[in-house]
Amino acid sequence: MSEFLASSVEYIKGIGPVKGELLRNELNIHSFRDMLYWFPYRYVDRTRFYKISEINEELPYVLVKGKITTITAHGQKRATRLTAQLRDETGSIELIWFQAIKWMRDSLKTAQEYIVFGKPTRYVGKLNIIHPEIETPEYNSEATYLTPFYNTTEKCKANGLDSKSISRSMKALIEKFQKELLPETLPQWLKQKYQLIDLKQAIINIHFPADNELLRAAKRRLKFEELFYLQLHLLGLKKVRQERIKGIVFEKVGEHFNSFYHHHLPFQLTKAQKRVIREIRTDTFTGRHMNRLLQGDVGSGKTVVALMAMLLAIDNRCQSCLMAPTEILANQHYETITSLIRDLPVKVSLLTGSTKSVQRKKILESLADGSLHILIGTHALIEETVRFRQLGLAVIDEQHRFGVEQRARLWLNEQVKPHVLVMTATPIPRTLAMTVYGDLDVSVIDELPPGRKPVATYHFREDKRLKLIGFIRSQVKEGRQVYIVYPLIDESEKLDYANLVQGYESLERDFPPPDYKVSIVHGRQKSELRQLEMRLFAEGKTHIMVATTVIEVGVNIPNASVMVIESAERFGLSQLHQLRGRVGRGASQSYCILMTGNKLSADARERIKVMTQTNDGFVIAEADMRLRGPGDILGTQQSGMVDFKIADLTTDSLLIEETRDAANELLNLDRTLSLPENALIRQQVIRHRKEKGEWDKVS
Repeated sequence: MSEFLASSVEYIKGIGPVKGELLRNELNIHSFRDMLYWFPYRYVDRTRFYKISEINEELPYVLVKGKITTITAHGQKRATRLTAQLRDETGSIELIWFQAIKWMRDSLKTAQEYIVFGKPTRYVGKLNIIHPEIETPEYNSEATYLTPFYNTTEKCKANGLDSKSISRSMKALIEKFQKELLPETLPQWLKQKYQLIDLKQAIINIHFPADNELLRAAKRRLKFEELFYLQLHLLGLKKVRQERIKGIVFEKVGEHFNSFYHHHLPFQLTKAQKRVIREIRTDTFTGRHMNRLLQGDVGSGKTVVALMAMLLAIDNRCQSCLMAPTEILANQHYETITSLIRDLPVKVSLLTGSTKSVQRKKILESLADGSLHILIGTHALIEETVRFRQLGLAVIDEQHRFGVEQRARLWLNEQVKPHVLVMTATPIPRTLAMTVYGDLDVSVIDELPPGRKPVATYHFREDKRLKLIGFIRSQVKEGRQVYIVYPLIDESEKLDYANLVQGYESLERDFPPPDYKVSIVHGRQKSELRQLEMRLFAEGKTHIMVATTVIEVGVNIPNASVMVIESAERFGLSQLHQLRGRVGRGASQSYCILMTGNKLSADARERIKVMTQTNDGFVIAEADMRLRGPGDILGTQQSGMVDFKIADLTTDSLLIEETRDAANELLNLDRTLSLPENALIRQQVIRHRKEKGEWDKVS
């Protein structure tokens, strides 16, 4: 990095030591380079003025000029709201402040002309602008064609670092920057091939574009670079793994696999399941190291595919493990797998935090001497004491719930790395899979077992509560079982727990014993009690299970035909889809009822609409990413992987494919980036590697 770019942020005009410290602590901006790469999050045309009569609440942001006619503070001893009427020749609009009331009241003057910028809304039935930006016409003369807006924090704003002041300091920095030489980060041949502008030109125009065309070109250049180097990194990892990391060769399809497939498999495999098994077989037979992501919607049969891969490992004198994020899910896998292979000479054990020390000792001994074939468990599998004789296959379920280092600890002590099969019932949008899981091979089970009927999903508001109770009674009368799920959100756990208990008590009144039996399951119960309640429901001894999201994954009860989700507006799309997947596992028609209050936010309405219109997990995943963003889909442990400065996985799908193709083509022609024309790319790859660190992806 040049001396100019490495300079401390406090030396920018308008910053200084105090604000410099704030930028470092609050926004992680340390240097001139960090500041230049703090891109605007939106742009507003500050030269286009609206007449007040043209304004409505549908407009995103407006710029309006007028005179303030009245200023009123509301509240007794201490003002809680300040309002001002702004009038032009066509009408008036109310301006409202809930903060900085005293300062605003002292600053504003009646009969003075102001320029006001903000988002029109309706408050108490009146058209208004809440917390507008307000300035005099002289001050606004600085406005450019497209004015940038910068993200900041409340602490920064309180200390004079709002978007406007950041913009002023950025302008001062850009003026200095224009006189400096900036080293390029992409070679000329690549810029020409993909019609990309120079880096310096891109950085200047991302902050202060002269027109929309230059802004578009600046965004394309910076997004391309960000995505290109990510794809180069991921594809490089994949090629290194394929070339250098050898997997254990599964030479044969033997007795365990064939016996299970021909004599003990209780149903026909779908074409998609057979295709995935062939892909796994190809990976493990060639001696290459398998690192495969298996995507499949809820109930598509991923566990059976994983089991058959484990039987393949056993046929080749290897052990397998399956790691799940919760005890409930680990138990479910254990019960499913043991029931499927009960007539085969295969030893399976379960290891979780609840496993008693005597049993744990036996498991560890049989694991070490090789007599234990399959070990299923939770985080307990990655403890130092867990040693396999020959681990050939590691299956990781819902892997986004584990940290990268946690997963890698599974095979840290192995001389030859085991094959890795990662399973997820959360369908991942294609763009997300290409960027976050780009170093994995991807398999998709894209069909449900024959005979499965799509779950019918309905939205009920509170005024349909009696109809819901009648419907539940009719289903129980037909011999079906019902889940009723309440939200449980960390910040308000006590409140939601009370919600759950009240719901349980209300249900006992509507469904009194002995005619009806109601279970209750939640995360604050002791594990033994929770397992007992689950078992009673699984055995059909209770009709209704009132639960929190502990039953989100891993509960497989074919007789359960109704899923009622209370306060459904508080759940994300992915959770709603997972919960709905708990029903529809038998031959009967199943139902999902989304119960909400009468008032819903726009996002909540959109989520409910998506759920009632489709059962396709991939359609839901795309909508989820559009609404929440990729980081939330992956979970907090993984969100740093998509912490882009400018690229956006929800809108840049074409550019993601273009950069992946470019990176793939480059690596096929020059695997080690040793050709002279790729020297610059090689330098950047080394720099990126140092910045990102060594812990990467699944393997």
